[in-house]
Amino acid sequence: MLNDDYTPMDFVVEVLERFFSHNRESATQIMLRVHTEGRAVCGIYTRDIAETKAAEVNEYARECQHPLMCQIEREA
Repeated sequence: MLNDDYTPMDFVVEVLERFFSHNRESATQIMLRVHTEGRAVCGIYTRDIAETKAAEVNEYARECQHPLMCQIEREA
């Protein structure tokens, strides 16, 4: 997940809970990492699942009129 200057922190936490099944504490920690470091890993999945989750998050963010971006990358 990538940081932007417009998406509310509460919305990021909601996305992490809804699409990545994080509890409130874990979602808050990831949101803070996105906010302070510019990006954070939301989870590790197979390529197909990762692509689906990223697309769902990006679509949901657009529907809610937020510029939040989720992308996938190969595990290092």
